[in-house]
Amino acid sequence: MGMAWVKEFDRSGDMIKKSQLKDKAFELKLYDNLIKRLHSIQNFQRTRTKRSKMSQENTQKKVVVVGAGWAGLGAAYQLAKAGCDVTLLEAGPYPGGLVAGWKSEEGRSVEGGIHGFWYPYSNIFSLVKELGLDPFTPFTRSSQYSPAGLEVESPIFQNEPRLPTPLGTFIYTRFKRLPLEDRLSALPLLYSIIDFDNSDEAWRRYDKVTARELFKQFGVSARLYKESFEPMLLVGLFAPGEQCSAAATIGMLYYFILAHQPDFDVVWCRGTVGEKIFKPWIQRIEELGGKVLTGKRVNDLILDENGKAKGVVCGEETFEADGVILGVSVSGIKKIVAGSKTLNNYPEFRNLSNLGGIDVLATRLWFDRKVNVPLPSNACFGFDRTTGWTFFDLNALHDEYKDESGSVIETDFYHANQLLPMSDEEIVAKVHKDLATCVPGFREAKVVDRSIIRVRQGVTHFAPGSYQYLLPGTTSIDNLYLCGDWIITNHGSWSQEKAYVTGLEAADRVLEKFGISQKASIIPVEADELHIQLARTINTTARSLLKSFLPDFWLP
Repeated sequence: MGMAWVKEFDRSGDMIKKSQLKDKAFELKLYDNLIKRLHSIQNFQRTRTKRSKMSQENTQKKVVVVGAGWAGLGAAYQLAKAGCDVTLLEAGPYPGGLVAGWKSEEGRSVEGGIHGFWYPYSNIFSLVKELGLDPFTPFTRSSQYSPAGLEVESPIFQNEPRLPTPLGTFIYTRFKRLPLEDRLSALPLLYSIIDFDNSDEAWRRYDKVTARELFKQFGVSARLYKESFEPMLLVGLFAPGEQCSAAATIGMLYYFILAHQPDFDVVWCRGTVGEKIFKPWIQRIEELGGKVLTGKRVNDLILDENGKAKGVVCGEETFEADGVILGVSVSGIKKIVAGSKTLNNYPEFRNLSNLGGIDVLATRLWFDRKVNVPLPSNACFGFDRTTGWTFFDLNALHDEYKDESGSVIETDFYHANQLLPMSDEEIVAKVHKDLATCVPGFREAKVVDRSIIRVRQGVTHFAPGSYQYLLPGTTSIDNLYLCGDWIITNHGSWSQEKAYVTGLEAADRVLEKFGISQKASIIPVEADELHIQLARTINTTARSLLKSFLPDFWLP
């Protein structure tokens, strides 16, 4: 090691001249002192860095998020981006639950139902773009079948000339059997679309009425109800009309079909949501410092002396928390409340026992030959009195099955309580028979493999009168927040988009509580078209005038 690079300092740190470096002993002593000084500086820097990290860890807020579906992952991602110490707890063996899907023992992808991503899912599409993913098919056409055969074909509405809502939906939808006079009987129903503005008052006014009563009151023909509206309810709200809230019915139909002409356009994941979206999303959360733990079933919350949540109990483990977000389904939150001494002290949580879920049966069949299925996504009605079902051509939708030698068909049944007790063999026989009714080519095809998934209380049931028991994103526990597709929100979205948005809203509430200004960029639902806005303004004014003149003693 030469002297050229050495900064010549004496013990006091003063510069000395090279001419003084004549004595070798002095030179070695200087070199030794320099090395000691460098080691001292390095030790100081290490200590300062360590103390800085310890200080950061001590000040970093800890948040526990329960549930690793769209809601929980959305909340955890936003919190991790804001620098919080996030722990995401999932009761199941893998994140995402039914939505995510998993691999069978044979290595084939299966999932508890296919999930579409509709045109208004702006926040999910934005997330996928942010993550740099390309998980979706192009927009697809769809059709509807009954035991009589093909009933309806839907175009890709955004490819048609844009018309004021709901004219585009009415004109461009291709009904094969439904007479025009029946379709025209829906016109008076448009008033309910104007009158229902997604406000709390509107929900309370319409919620205790059944969907069937709503359609009857507005003069919808029996055939239109049976062949159009109820099939939409069976695969949209997953229950027959007499078991659906009129408020949820109008809200769902408006968001997915009537608000804007392209809203019914849909894309599908080119594989399971777990593989295509959740897996890389979780990797990003972990890169940001978040922890995602599976097999962690929450039993209770621990509150401090001020009534704030300070810990989440999972069996023998307790996870400390400065804030807690519960991002689980209705059935999930009911299970947590049932075992929680803490939450059972609060009426709002005890009242959740009045909410329910709907049974789902998801089947995936592999056939010995390719059968031509006209369109990749299809809804069906009339095969079972109170059950709706859908079937999908996975050879057209999933990358995994594009080159499969035989057809791979997913069929999902909703409100399937009477089907769940059937044996696997009975279910396969029924599905095969019903498929062959819709697409005759399946009559000669043989089933060579199958996946049968039964899910009790798998999706939210928006029953008449249920709104009074739904909860907002905040609770009476100061630092406990909620998110999910069943949470009350003013955003206006539904299903997966609503779950994700409420997750972002819950994260924002936590950050606001911590005094952190960073907020999620939540994209609002597209504004109502101008003629709808005008009609709602007139209707609101007329209602206010009537209230000022008429006594308010009628049932809402």
